[in-house]
Amino acid sequence: MKFTSIVKVQGMKRSKGSMEGVAYDSTKFYIETDMDDSKNNSLGTSTTEYVFGTSDEYERYMHLPFPFTAEGSFNQVTTGKVTKLMLVALKPLTASPQAKSA
Repeated sequence: MKFTSIVKVQGMKRSKGSMEGVAYDSTKFYIETDMDDSKNNSLGTSTTEYVFGTSDEYERYMHLPFPFTAEGSFNQVTTGKVTKLMLVALKPLTASPQAKSA
């Protein structure tokens, strides 16, 4: 099941390297998520971590002021027992300043 949602991106972190001969390369985005208040024992928001793309994604968003608002595209998948929400696209909606020059 695919859907889009307006989200607030609170942060991101890139990771690239190898461990025990296995290469890894990803960026994690931390997106604001409402707490489950259905049992009246939590309030407010937290962040949910989504792995999206390679460490190159970090370069595409690092010039934006954090937090920023974006349109996130998600895909809900399942193994038959466990359901998982995957971030598949992210389009910033806030005006982006000029990229920082080196």
